[in-house]
Formats: sequence, structure tokens, C-alpha cells
Amino acid sequence: MIRREKIEEGVRTMLSMNMGLKEGETLLVITDVPILSDWTEKRTHELAKMVQTTLLAKEVFEIAKQNYPTCSVEFYAYPSVGKSGAEPPEEVVKRMLDSRVVIAITTCSLTHTEAREKASKAGSRIASMPGFTPEMFYPGGVMSVDYKRMREESRVLVRLIASTDGVVIHSPGGTDLKLSIRGREPRSSLGELSEEGAWGNLPGGEVYVAPLEGTASGSIVVEKARYPTLSEDMVLTFQNGQVTEVAGGGQMGDHYRALLDCDKMEEPYLSRRNCAELGIGLNPNAKHPDNLLEAEKIRGTVHMAIGDNSHFGGKVKADMHQDFVIFKPTLEFDGKPIIKNGRLFVK
Repeated sequence: MIRREKIEEGVRTMLSMNMGLKEGETLLVITDVPILSDWTEKRTHELAKMVQTTLLAKEVFEIAKQNYPTCSVEFYAYPSVGKSGAEPPEEVVKRMLDSRVVIAITTCSLTHTEAREKASKAGSRIASMPGFTPEMFYPGGVMSVDYKRMREESRVLVRLIASTDGVVIHSPGGTDLKLSIRGREPRSSLGELSEEGAWGNLPGGEVYVAPLEGTASGSIVVEKARYPTLSEDMVLTFQNGQVTEVAGGGQMGDHYRALLDCDKMEEPYLSRRNCAELGIGLNPNAKHPDNLLEAEKIRGTVHMAIGDNSHFGGKVKADMHQDFVIFKPTLEFDGKPIIKNGRLFVK
């Protein structure tokens, strides 16, 4: 159940502070809804989350419409595309291009899509909020954060990343990965989206970079204790920047084994297997490991992604972008510890 009285102030703050919504501007709230196959193939709790996402988007639309009577506020729901990074229907693109501010409260992320990039280049200010929950709007929640502190820490990390070549990541769960970020431009996503063409996730709180293609080697362990849909740990093995094996993971592992099909040396499988992103969480109010949108912002976590990185400095275009969060990591830049067992060191 979505309690409007608990989220209304957070929604107003998001629109005014994060998005910089001005009187008379056009605002679009978009969401995706389950398709027929979702109702037959997904578990009940997964469907419930999808439906809640749609209802939250509708509530945000109604709050915006009431509080910004001089703005043109629209709501649009479209059929789910099935995975993050996949392109939405053309009607979504058209509506995004026609709007100055876009709030995308979806199940499948639009962040790393041509649709989002096209709208950003046209000047739309876009908040991508896949998996956003009502509690994130609550007082003291992940949206109520010290943006000044995150901004200062992100600047330090951006400078460090810009001068780093080799990266090593370890974790108590078994992750052991090496890669290079030499020459790649780091970016911040801090939830400050008031400038023309600005885009990013809400809640904010990360610095990220596209690793050099062909450099990632080792393994990522996706821990079952952190993911409610995992029946056992899932291990992604990398060689020469590509996933070469998906082991374990139960039903979720089966999903990625089919999606990546490491035996096939053709598209779309090759691009899906690309080691796409290294991200560092900075948000001290992010607490919930079972929600990916929030988990990847938890201060002191690292997240790695596979698939598309063409929208933030990489060279691989793919029809998906999927993040995996590594908890209590040790992260080293050229041999210098930046995170030790989940504790972030930035000065």
C-alpha cells in the first residue's frame, strides 16, 4: 500500500530540488506494466513489485499535477520490454522528446538506452528510477541525503579514477577481479538533474566508469544472501573482458546462462557478455541490499555491470545493461586501497 501522506513531501522535494521543475514546464511520468508472459512466468512477489512500481508512478503523477498546476503534467504507461537496457516503444521516445522533465519510475531501466540518450541530447532532464519504492521518499530515506558531502567525495574519486590504470576488486564473498580503466572518463550520478540535458538515477550517489574492453579477468560472486531471487551464489567468470561462464545461481543463473549463452560467438550474445561498468556507492542513507537501485548506491559498495556501456564512454552497444553489487569489497587503484572491507577512504 502506498501512503500518499508519507511520500508527498519527498515527491515535491524531488521535483523542485533534484529536477529543478519550473512553473510552465512540461513534465512526463512514465512507467512500464506487466505483459501477458509476465503474468504466466513470473512469481507472485515479482509481479507485485512490478504493479507497485506502476502505482507509485501514478501517485507521483497525481502529486505533481496537484502541486504544479501551471505545468503540463502527463502520465504514460507502456508494456514492459523485459530487461534493463532494452529499447522502449517509439511512442515513449516521442513523449520523452516532447517533455522538459521526465520521471521514469519503471521495472526495466531506461538509463542505458538510445531513447534516453536521444531525449537527453534534445535537452530533456531525465530521472531514471528503476525499482524505486515508496520508502525511498520517506523522511530520512535514501533521497534525504547530504548532497554537498557526496559532491565533494565524488570529485576526489573522479580525479583518482582519471589517473588510474589497474583496478583490483576482492570481497569476502569470493569476488576476485582485475581490469583497466586507463584513459576512460569517470562520471558522477548524484541526483542533481536540474541542468538542461541532465540525466541519471534517483536516488543518486555513485561514481562510475566504463572499463577498457578486453581487460577484465577473474570472477564476480553474486551472493545469495544479498539477492532474494538467488537460491545459491552465482559466479560470473571473465576472460579478456567477456563473461565466459555463469555458474550456480539456480533459476536466476539459468536466466543469465540463456541470456549470455557463452558458447555462441555472435550477436547479441557477444555484446551482452561485455564487462561494462565499474561503479562506487557514495550514499550514506542507502541501506537496502535487496533493492538493486538502492544497493548500488550504498556507501562503500562496488557494482559491476555487463552489457552496454556506449552511453558513458565505452565502445560496446548491447540490448541490455545489468548491474551486480559487491558487498564489503576491497578496491585498489594501481595498488592503492580506495575501499577496505566496505569502508571508503577518500580525502
